[in-house]
Amino acid sequence: MDRRHFVSGASGLAGILAASVAPAVHAQSANIRWRLASSFPKSLDTLYGTAEVFAKKVAELSGGRFVISTHAAGELMPAFGVVDGVQQGTVECCHTAAYYFYGKDPTFAIDCAVPFGLNARQMTAWMYEGNGMKLLREFFSNYNIVNFPCGNTGVQMGGWYRKEIKTVEDFKGLKIRISNLAGNVLAKMGAIPQSIPGGEIYQALEKGTIDAAEWVGPYDDLKLGFYKVVKNYYLPAWWEGGPQLSLYINSKAFAGLSNENKAIVECASAFAHTDMLAKYDARNSAALKELVGNGVKLHTFSNAIMDASFKHSEAIFTELSDTNANWKKVYSDYRKFLREANQWFGIAEYAYDRYMHTLKL
Repeated sequence: MDRRHFVSGASGLAGILAASVAPAVHAQSANIRWRLASSFPKSLDTLYGTAEVFAKKVAELSGGRFVISTHAAGELMPAFGVVDGVQQGTVECCHTAAYYFYGKDPTFAIDCAVPFGLNARQMTAWMYEGNGMKLLREFFSNYNIVNFPCGNTGVQMGGWYRKEIKTVEDFKGLKIRISNLAGNVLAKMGAIPQSIPGGEIYQALEKGTIDAAEWVGPYDDLKLGFYKVVKNYYLPAWWEGGPQLSLYINSKAFAGLSNENKAIVECASAFAHTDMLAKYDARNSAALKELVGNGVKLHTFSNAIMDASFKHSEAIFTELSDTNANWKKVYSDYRKFLREANQWFGIAEYAYDRYMHTLKL
């Protein structure tokens, strides 16, 4: 073979190969790098860990071309500063519980939990099959945010108390760490609600700054060590029947993604959403046994307390509907869905669960 012809041919082949490979190489080098600010400490592998699960799945689905670094509360901004961070574009996204931002607009709470509201399955159904996603997307657009469901704890426990809570009067003067909307309900019964990030609750209990605290449930509460300070553990958290955690993304950052990457975010958040609830459902039982083994006393709120809480919650909902157009628009649909969902859950689901709980398996 003529050497000059060979070299010329090889050069041409190399050019063709380079041209065909270049787009792939370029695509791999054009990495997207985001930062996610969490409202939770790293010690909580269920809550903070859900952000890590989401970020890992995004990286896997994108072949490593879309990377999101996760940052615990306090690393980039305070636990309750993450929504401002996303709204202002300081970070591209955050993972949080929406009711922390009740002070911005009470409608935020509906994206997480409201007293005597939807349970975990019902909340997911409202978001994906009802009007939840549509209505909340409209609301969050006012904050430069695109929202995605990203976790649910399932029904929570009613908290830790130094003294037993036997009557409504026992709430008078009680300093309790609790979320804003539920705190407003307890305030009507005389309690003094406190807004404290998860990572600071133990110290507040230990120092006596507060008399009681609610967080999530057995698995997380065991990790945070509340049982070392107080022993009275109540149920249920009527204010958190199925609290949803959320991924909030800066609207400009989301709009800048390709359709493929938008789909990746949607799929990864849905995966993380399911993963969180699975972890709590799998781990709470063993954690509760360990707590009881450490001298924790389980109590159930009396019907009188539950009835009073419901009455005050309804009064607050009515007031909000009369004064806040955003709340009225979203909550009216939420309440209609709750009413219809409860009709179904109260038939087959309730009958099955009631019988199953009688069995000695």
